[in-house]
Amino acid sequence: MSEHKTNGLAVEAKGLVKRYTEEVLAVDGIDLDIAENTIYAMLGPNGAGKTTTFSMLTTLLEPTAGTAQVLGYDVVKQANDVRRQIGVTFQETVLDQELKGRQALDYHGRLYGMNKEQRSAKIAELLPLVELEEAADRLISTYSGGMKRRLELIRGLMTNPRVLFLDEPTLGLDPQSRARIGDYIVDLKDKQGLTVLLTTHYMDEAEVLADTVGIIDHGKILVEGTPKELVDGMGADVIVIQGSGEDKNFIERVNALPYTESVTNADGVIQIGVGSGSRRLVEIVTLANETGYQVDDISVSKPSLGDVFLQYTGRQFRD
Repeated sequence: MSEHKTNGLAVEAKGLVKRYTEEVLAVDGIDLDIAENTIYAMLGPNGAGKTTTFSMLTTLLEPTAGTAQVLGYDVVKQANDVRRQIGVTFQETVLDQELKGRQALDYHGRLYGMNKEQRSAKIAELLPLVELEEAADRLISTYSGGMKRRLELIRGLMTNPRVLFLDEPTLGLDPQSRARIGDYIVDLKDKQGLTVLLTTHYMDEAEVLADTVGIIDHGKILVEGTPKELVDGMGADVIVIQGSGEDKNFIERVNALPYTESVTNADGVIQIGVGSGSRRLVEIVTLANETGYQVDDISVSKPSLGDVFLQYTGRQFRD
């Protein structure tokens, strides 16, 4: 383990900015304090700045402004030190189609100075995780998209990184594969002190895996907290309404009710955070009728991370 001082933080960013052009500001002053040995999930709509943030933290892009350290190493001034500490899997598959699966893993280990015994042991450990033992000695060009995704994921784990960056790591995988990979990541965190930063399009994945969730939109972190903290902030229940007509007066009346904890009107959906939601339905439908808002569909449920996402981004989280 490195003796480098980290202050207990795996990732620390202050005022991180990435501007591509005068018009395109991809990341707009992000601050991050991610403790070692935790799993941090960054959620956001497409184009929110997730991949750009990851690219800066993994030394692939230089920030326009601000600073960032990974395990105490500056991502600009000490980029090589950062790279020795991290594993990365990005959305775009980057694999040499002329290699066999086992070769791709072996060459990656060689680049990081692993000896033959270490490489063989690690490959034998990782291949069963993603069910690629039988395909390991076939050319990658014969792999399906999902198989390539799984190979790329374990390549990021090949070198025993201290911090693992996973950009949509399980995108397109079946639920069983997603669950198995999730279990393995948690196991690495628990047994080896691994820190994981991930983005995901699967809300259940973030709820189950993450110690901390950050919701990002328009290049800014809008809210951070444990999944439970964020969900509890919505209220005991969430009433979800879809309808038509002028909704301004209806929302104002609902907001004024003594038991209303939050109201969000976004993406064609009105969300009302309340206590004892089932008991409030009749009164809320009555208010809609009085204000001329036509209710087409109404339901009540316990709040989820998806409801939190809609509240902060104004968009539904779609798999």
